[in-house]
Amino acid sequence: MLKVLVGAKRVIDAYAKVRLLPDNSGVDLSTVKMAMNPFCEIAVEEAVRLKESGKASEVTVLTIGPKQASDVLRAALAMGADKAVHVHVEERIDRDILPLSIAQIFRALIARDNYSLVLLGKQSIDSDSNQVGQLLAGLLNWPQATFLNKLEINQTVRATREIDGGLQTIEFPPPAVLTCDLRLNTPRFTAIPSIMKAKKKPLETLTPDKLGVDLTPGYQTLSVEPPDKRKAGIKVESVDQLLDKLRNEAKVI
Repeated sequence: MLKVLVGAKRVIDAYAKVRLLPDNSGVDLSTVKMAMNPFCEIAVEEAVRLKESGKASEVTVLTIGPKQASDVLRAALAMGADKAVHVHVEERIDRDILPLSIAQIFRALIARDNYSLVLLGKQSIDSDSNQVGQLLAGLLNWPQATFLNKLEINQTVRATREIDGGLQTIEFPPPAVLTCDLRLNTPRFTAIPSIMKAKKKPLETLTPDKLGVDLTPGYQTLSVEPPDKRKAGIKVESVDQLLDKLRNEAKVI
């Protein structure tokens, strides 16, 4: 059976209103609700389902972030994960740590504990890079399937991916790195007793130094700007008027 490692990132809640810091150095995290990245939640759900179906022997969840990031580990344990590892960093995980550094942390833990399957969200909703899974597969020289829509595991991994032209199914033996898309599953509702039990479970805390990973970034974010406000639209009286405005004002045809 597979030994599964899952990534869970702490991000601003998907329904929270985002504001920038006064100096435009990044997003203000001081007053907003934080939660597990929605794509990571799908990855945790899929890993727990693999264990429940007898395809996985153990599910470990890894998060990287400040002390408060342990909240997402408790949420994952409440969903059914067996173990949780917190790599503690003080740097802003959404701004100051490169995807390559995150992938290197995963690689170090995989080398230490011999995981045979990695499940990640396809991307996080803060930095939105969509790079960690691909970088990790390259570092490990493992097969990968990104944008996962459906997963079947027997002797091999049979993964159905969402692509521009529809769906693509690929098959390969484990070990493997998989990144999860929205339509893979619907994460379960966690009951209060499960949440209370998760609060008592131990968390392993590490630092990047203990894993031999240097977090020094190769670039620096100088400033962050909000998107331009959309201008109000207008109503047109006819198709001819619409075509005229598209041709002569918007100049898109």
